Amino acid sequence: MKKQFEVLENETIADCLARMEKEGFQPVRRIEKPVFREVKKNGKKEYEPVTRKIIFEGRKTSSDPNIPDL
Repeated sequence: MKKQFEVLENETIADCLARMEKEGFQPVRRIEKPVFREVKKNGKKEYEPVTRKIIFEGRKTSSDPNIPDL
């Protein structure tokens, strides 16, 4: 089972990873998506990067040591 966790505006990457672990997930992939703002310069639309979203994809971990991770 997989689930995505976004690093929220008021938390650090470490906080997000701790939240994942608390819910029983292990990070397997990090995704960064840029966020752009539309600006008009000289009558033309241009896009400027404003910030980025950081998303971790997590895989459910098993609580039983005899069962391998999913």
